[in-house]
Amino acid sequence: MPVKAATGTGAGIPVKSPSFGNGAILRETIAEIRSRFGDALAGISVERVVIGIFFTGVKLSNGHGGLCFTPIKEIPEAVCCPSSLRASPWTGKFHGRPVEDFLSTVFDKSPIKRAIGIAVVNALSASCWEQDPPRDYSLERGSDALDTVKIPDEAEVVVVGALVPILKRLKQREKPYAVIEMDPRTLKPDELPFWVPVERTAEVVAKADLLVITGTSILFHSLEPILAAAKPGTQVVVVGPTASMLPAAFFRRGVSVIGGDLVTRPDALLDILSEGGSGYHFFGKSADRIIIRHQRSA
Repeated sequence: MPVKAATGTGAGIPVKSPSFGNGAILRETIAEIRSRFGDALAGISVERVVIGIFFTGVKLSNGHGGLCFTPIKEIPEAVCCPSSLRASPWTGKFHGRPVEDFLSTVFDKSPIKRAIGIAVVNALSASCWEQDPPRDYSLERGSDALDTVKIPDEAEVVVVGALVPILKRLKQREKPYAVIEMDPRTLKPDELPFWVPVERTAEVVAKADLLVITGTSILFHSLEPILAAAKPGTQVVVVGPTASMLPAAFFRRGVSVIGGDLVTRPDALLDILSEGGSGYHFFGKSADRIIIRHQRSA
């Protein structure tokens, strides 16, 4: 399917000033996708969906795939046949459904529906990159943003989410840092002294020189308020498979680096997810890590 060319940071989407309302990044990204594809979007459908333990993945009829974090902990009554999942009428009927049906689910009250919708957004973003390679930002394949981000010696570092690679580097640095995490049980004993409850997010983020945010915040529509709390000049990095989408809406809000994933072999990836696999099983095999940098910070 042809994708319309797009130029400029806004990729043809007029945004006078960025909104920091919840979900604004997804709304703008979906608007950009619709603008790029035009009428061709109607010809793309979902071919396959897998809701795995760790990640949810999709394959589209144009051959592209996408990922999103699976919010297992957010499913009420997570037992056999939870009544909360009765609200998913598409189970068993995903194949052949138009992608447009999924773009509105990113705002659904069901976290699983949101995850599927975001995976579709990421798959469509991958299609955009193939048809119309980035010109106003760089996309590097095969590297992990959390391994390459520079941590200045005297920087105040704030991490949103239990992101193991950056926490490991911060512990080796042997200087104080802050990690904002909803569930402190996900942190190791030597990380707990630096734990900050989510209620203090705005206060702590406002002090950050380096702010590293889990892409899962997109799924819960909490990314925009976090970005709004950051002071000017803060280096902001958003990482995780959930953040593997067109970056213009992120850049408009001060994000300088995005670390995501690009699905290279959708069927092989979905097979892994269906067997309870995680990134350890598919990175470098059926998906590549990617780093997306704003042109000014490239």
